Amino acid sequence: MAATDSPVLHRNDPDREPLPGHTKVTREDWLATARDTLVKDGAGEVKILVLANRMGVSRSSFYWYFSNRDDLLQALLDDWETSNTARVVEHCERRATTINEAVLNFFRCFIDPSRFDRGLDFAVREWSRRDEALRARVDAADMARLAAVTAMFLRYGYTPADAHARARILYFMQLGYHALDVREDIDTRLSRVVPYLRGFTGQEPETEEVARFLDDVAKMALT
Repeated sequence: MAATDSPVLHRNDPDREPLPGHTKVTREDWLATARDTLVKDGAGEVKILVLANRMGVSRSSFYWYFSNRDDLLQALLDDWETSNTARVVEHCERRATTINEAVLNFFRCFIDPSRFDRGLDFAVREWSRRDEALRARVDAADMARLAAVTAMFLRYGYTPADAHARARILYFMQLGYHALDVREDIDTRLSRVVPYLRGFTGQEPETEEVARFLDDVAKMALT
C-alpha cells in the first residue's frame, strides 16, 4: 500500500467474503486504519474517534476487538515487529550459496514494500522519540536485526569482529536510504548493485546471482 492511499476496508474489497450480520468493519480494518494514521499523522492521531470517523462507523464497534486504545497501540507494535523485524531476520536466514547471494536476499526484503513497510518503521521510530519504553523496544528490534545480519556474515567465514562491522555498515546504510529519503530512481540504484556488493562483502559477485536478483526486481515492478 502506498503512503498516499487509504487502506481498503473488508466491506469494500470485492475479493473478500461479505461480512456477517450487522458487522461493518473487522479487527484488521481497525488495525489497517490505525497503521495508516500512524504513518501519515503520527501516534498522537491514533485515536478511537478519529479512526471510527475515517471508517464511517460507531466507535462502540472498537470494543468488539480491543479493550482500550493502549490495547490497539500494542497490537500495532506487534504488527510492526511481525511485518518488519521478523521479515528482516527471515531474509537473512534464507539459504544462499555465497555471501553476495545472502546480501541480495537481504536487499529483497527492503525492495518489496509488502515485505518491509518503511513508512511504518519510521513512524514507529518517530513515536519512540517521545516514549522511553517504546524506544527500548525499537532498540531491541534493531539488535535482533543486526544479530541476524551478523550471523549471516559469520556463516560465510568472516571473523566475529569483521562480521559485526559489516553487518552494521549494511544495516545502517539500508535504513539511511529511507531516513534521508534519498531521491534516486530504481535504475540508478540497481546500477550500483555490483559495486555495493563488493563494498559490503569484499568479494566479487557472480553474474548469475546478480541477474537473478535483477529479474526478481523487474517482476516486483510488474505486480
